[in-house]
Amino acid sequence: MKHKVIFLAFLFLWPIVGCYAQQPQDGFTWDFGKVRQGKVVVHEFTLKNETKKILKVNDLTTSCGCAASKIKEKTLAPGKSTFIEVKFNSKGYSGPVQQYIYVNTDSLDNPVTKFIIKADVVK
Repeated sequence: MKHKVIFLAFLFLWPIVGCYAQQPQDGFTWDFGKVRQGKVVVHEFTLKNETKKILKVNDLTTSCGCAASKIKEKTLAPGKSTFIEVKFNSKGYSGPVQQYIYVNTDSLDNPVTKFIIKADVVK
């Protein structure tokens, strides 16, 4: 009987709890969640050199002027990491937003790494 009560409680509460849980992050995507219009939010992604050669970052670009990015180190030894700071300015946006950050490197196998930022801009 006790197990049935726990199961029923879980069954009815799961949709409520699930609606407010933040989406899992995969390392390449960051969801800021709800952001007040006009606010600037910041996140740092980690870029790791998983090759056996020195990795050089040639350029960082974003899909719009609302996102600015900068990298701490442009040359990474094998196995080393650096941070990419991304600022998103929500001014002029409303509703769901998704923007991209492209990291262009000298890697022949993976010359471009794409990071994604998301937000739900509210007034």
